Amino acid sequence: MPADTAAVEPGTDAGLRRVLIVLCTTEIISWGILYYAFPVLLPTIGERIGWSHAAITAGFSASQIVAGLVGVPVGRLLDRHGPRAIMTTGSIVAVPAVVMMATARSLAWFTVAWLLIGVAMAGVFYAPAFAALTRWYGARRVSALTALTLVAGLASTVFAPLTAVLNTHLDWRGTYLVLAGVLAGTTIPLHLLGLRLAWPEIEHEAKHHPSVVARSRPFTVLTIAMSLAAFSVYAVVVNLVPLLTERGMSTSAAAVALGLGGVGQVLGRLGYTRLTARTSVRTRTALVLLVSAVVTTLLGLLPGPALLLIAGSVLAGVARRIFTLVQATAVTDRWGAVHSGRLSGLLAVPVMLTAAIAPWAGSAMAGWLGGYPAVFVVLGVIGVLAAALSTASVPRR
Repeated sequence: MPADTAAVEPGTDAGLRRVLIVLCTTEIISWGILYYAFPVLLPTIGERIGWSHAAITAGFSASQIVAGLVGVPVGRLLDRHGPRAIMTTGSIVAVPAVVMMATARSLAWFTVAWLLIGVAMAGVFYAPAFAALTRWYGARRVSALTALTLVAGLASTVFAPLTAVLNTHLDWRGTYLVLAGVLAGTTIPLHLLGLRLAWPEIEHEAKHHPSVVARSRPFTVLTIAMSLAAFSVYAVVVNLVPLLTERGMSTSAAAVALGLGGVGQVLGRLGYTRLTARTSVRTRTALVLLVSAVVTTLLGLLPGPALLLIAGSVLAGVARRIFTLVQATAVTDRWGAVHSGRLSGLLAVPVMLTAAIAPWAGSAMAGWLGGYPAVFVVLGVIGVLAAALSTASVPRR
């Protein structure tokens, strides 16, 4: 049974509040610039340079793959040394990488810049922040993780319109150069100066050796289940607008429906703490994955009306955000916190790989199956399979 980390006192409440505020701030900025700015600038990049959207997006997808692969050694270092050096280094790497992308004159250089951004993502995105709060907050980790994802979920709300405004006045290259300056001026000093709490040791949990856990049947099943669920969830995000337009909605109305899914994400985060108090990890994981699968299937089966489809989009947002929190606590809920960084890194590799290929796969399946409604039904079936597998992902106590 995973040991409780409540006995570990890594710092004062003031210190814990400081690191939570720092991580909330840096996650908004990091996600906003390294992830959400790209979809806004993609049309302009293609128009100005003449590269195809597929070629441009390939670099972005490659960055997600690199982030997953680099996350394994990052998790190992995080368990030993804490997040300060890792997240500061990730911020430092991100700045020249974004500058490289902004000044790229060839597709090859542009792609290399995205690969370097992937390295930075491994150091500054959710995985190290989740591991940091898990170790520092101990038994109170759920409330801290919920607060982090609640606030960081505003990244698209803040940076999508900001990026659009900058792009109007500066074009995409100037926009990315300004955003690189924002990264340098905020995330580097915040990580360096704001994550100074002592990194606690949790020796009493050492019996859960990471190599033993990683080879165990529950961890293998958990990895498969979460990867299938991630494929379903993230394919829905990118392919929702095409689905809704096929159902007769205008592109602008479909975009509004997608945006309202962000409201659903906030609702999902707010309800997660209550869900954890009332359910076991097995029930909670299976329930969240199953609800997500059902919503996805209904979006594929229901022809309308528009209000019902919009409601489905909001529910998909709820399920998507709770899935993020289930993923964030998956390792700690089953094996404790001592090796959570390394094990979470191992879990993140296939999850990020499937998330990276999901947008392309959804579009490809639409061509094979004759439209997006059939794609959503298939994604729903995949989600049901993930929910069923997740019931075997909890180790015997």
